[in-house]
Amino acid sequence: MSKIINIVGARPNFMKIAPLMKAYSSSNSLEPILLHTGQHYDAKMSSLFFEELGIPKPDINLEVGSDTQAKQVAKIMERFEDVCFSVKPDAILVVGDVNSTMACSIVAAKLGIKIVHLEAGLRSFDRTMPEEINRLVTDALADLLLTPSLDADQNLSNEGVSPSKIFRVGNIMIDTLFMFLPKAELSPILDDLKLQSKQFALVTLHRPSNVDEKEGIQSIMNTLNEISSDIDIIFPMHPRTKENLRKFGINLNALNPRLQICEPLGYLDFQKLMSNSKFVITDSGGVQEETTALKIPCITLRENTERPITILEGSNVIAGKDMQKLLEYANQAIAGKWKQSQIPAMWDGKTANRVVEVLERKL
Repeated sequence: MSKIINIVGARPNFMKIAPLMKAYSSSNSLEPILLHTGQHYDAKMSSLFFEELGIPKPDINLEVGSDTQAKQVAKIMERFEDVCFSVKPDAILVVGDVNSTMACSIVAAKLGIKIVHLEAGLRSFDRTMPEEINRLVTDALADLLLTPSLDADQNLSNEGVSPSKIFRVGNIMIDTLFMFLPKAELSPILDDLKLQSKQFALVTLHRPSNVDEKEGIQSIMNTLNEISSDIDIIFPMHPRTKENLRKFGINLNALNPRLQICEPLGYLDFQKLMSNSKFVITDSGGVQEETTALKIPCITLRENTERPITILEGSNVIAGKDMQKLLEYANQAIAGKWKQSQIPAMWDGKTANRVVEVLERKL
């Protein structure tokens, strides 16, 4: 039996690990151990997701909590090293690009433990993004690189990674999306928010470049207010963003009533909103992928994306920080004039099974 520690630390990781933990049950040669670093500890971002997604209770919780990038990484490394000494795993599996992913990979590499990176090879080519640094370091250290798409394979090849280490398995996020859509459809969130299917837009923003600078968030809120004169908008807002708006003197009460601000949502409520939205405005990589899988128009408020396949094949467009572009794209979506899109290959809900097959062969 190969003992493998599966590491989650933040909200995006939970959606990626849920189908994998289920798929492990079919294996007779892998012994999965689930470790939560505690990078995100808010109930909406952590315990609620474990409950909704049916993820087993973590075998190990490092409980590191929030801190600066460097301090958080240091805490994870220090505590994870102790775990590796006591558990003696044959391998670790890390997902995505959060601090936990990089921190645990560094520890494992120094201890000679095999590293599996699920969702490897994604690149924004923007090193001002902390996530890009996490991706680069993790992929440089990983022994098995499990990729979601052809562009990820090509990025790794361009960086000199041996083809023998690269395995395209598809998009694990889409496994979770397809698995839970029927359950999400039972959510009463549309009724709770007095919304009608395909008669509203959904907004999700969290990146510091969008929500931590007064000028940026002010222009975004002004533009959303303008768009809401033509369509209802629902914006589940992180408490930190709301606090920033208060600090910057942006009065939420002065907004158009059709621009609804609500609390952060659990996975099922959010999926119900997204799958029933007319279009989505976001800066989230995962939401770019999910909207592509659902063929829902997506407008991304970033200058780049590490998921270009969502633009080349999917329903995503990049508006950057150009509010005029945002308005134009929103008007196109409201009018139903969006580009043709398709679901990329291997985004079929069977990625977790392919991951387990690779691990059984290679560990």
